[in-house]
Amino acid sequence: MSGKRLFQSVAEQIAGLIDAGAFPPGTRLPGERELAERLGVSRVTIREAEIALQAVGRLEIKTGSGVYVSESQPSEVTSLPSASAFEVTEARLLVESEAAALAAHNITDETVEQMSGLIEQMRTGDEDAANEADEHFHRMIAEASNNAAMVHTVKSLWRMREELPAVKATYEAVCVHDADSRTAEHEAIFFALRDRDPAAARSAMREHFHRLIEAMLDATERMALEEVQQEASKSRERFAAATKIA
Repeated sequence: MSGKRLFQSVAEQIAGLIDAGAFPPGTRLPGERELAERLGVSRVTIREAEIALQAVGRLEIKTGSGVYVSESQPSEVTSLPSASAFEVTEARLLVESEAAALAAHNITDETVEQMSGLIEQMRTGDEDAANEADEHFHRMIAEASNNAAMVHTVKSLWRMREELPAVKATYEAVCVHDADSRTAEHEAIFFALRDRDPAAARSAMREHFHRLIEAMLDATERMALEEVQQEASKSRERFAAATKIA
């Protein structure tokens, strides 16, 4: 990954931390050294990322004082479509499979090393850490494709996954039951990228999403059954109460 693309990726990570509330508006960011260690990059890259975020109004760099999160954050102007979890996942299958194939051509040793760390993070058993690593893993593949349109599309699909309530609920229902499968699938994708094998990377990514869609079908059936059971239980209680009154 070029220096330019690396600082853009780091800028996105910092922006994500701001959005997640780790650095609230008006607060001072940790120093360059601390951020560099936290994100696994150089201090120069952190500085470039902060300058980029200042340019779009997310940070304020105050000479002699530090770097602060802007009190007024720029609004997100891109609205999201009404889409189901299946539509989002189908689109991800089509787009991210090709992103993986492109990434296999372009991925650097540095990115491979970082992705290896994300795989380890998925193995920890910490659900929040695994989910964070999952998103970072997919975004790094998009970045490694060296295709700006692909990067934008993958980011938009991840927004749908996280910000559309019904989609998010379906993904959460699936992730509770598929931690081991998810890690194994990401490992297969990683190995193909490490080996610079576009066909294998495409195939591994497609397998990941095919399995995810099947898991979603199972989860949807399970949630529908639970809803029917709840309604039946309520009806049974009402019937029992009415019988007592009679």
